[in-house]
Amino acid sequence: MSRSEEFEKARPSLFSIAQRILGSEAEAEQVVQETWLRYAAETVAPASPEKYLMAEVTRIAMRRLVRPRPGPTAAVALLEQLSPLERAVFVLSEIFGCDVSEIASAVGCSEAACRRLTGAVSLMSDPVPWPRRIEGAELVARTLAAIVPALLRIGVTLEQQEISRRPGAVFRDREGRALSSLALDFLDGRIHSIRWLTRS
Repeated sequence: MSRSEEFEKARPSLFSIAQRILGSEAEAEQVVQETWLRYAAETVAPASPEKYLMAEVTRIAMRRLVRPRPGPTAAVALLEQLSPLERAVFVLSEIFGCDVSEIASAVGCSEAACRRLTGAVSLMSDPVPWPRRIEGAELVARTLAAIVPALLRIGVTLEQQEISRRPGAVFRDREGRALSSLALDFLDGRIHSIRWLTRS
């Protein structure tokens, strides 16, 4: 059995472990992908691939769980370093909480290709959990400038709507399904903060 076959056989168990530790499907997918990249890079095949993969996915997930979480500025700075497609994938995964099949559908690629791309973005972010609230006119402007064009490029649309009794917008995929929404707070006539609302 090849390494990729061994990994695919173990993938459901690895995902289950990562999700139990992190409580997030998106983060669990990233941890599983990082586990594959490390397994594929091993020069010596482990005696028990299953035990190796279980131990590795647990170690990676635990390391991610206890790592200090950077602030909004660091998160936005990371986003600005990504390509438009990487930005779109990052937003769909980290901000909107979409699973791999939803991301693949939105981006227009296979799930396998999407997993590779989300894995690459995950390793680049190392990771940068996205804050639910962004404050400050300048940071809000940078955030929207980084996110909106990348999403529009893959066919995501914005629908103006009142969210939690505030001006806001709903993001929809090409099929019209709601992906996420944001609410806006204004100060002195300018957008001062945005709050992300993900699906339950």
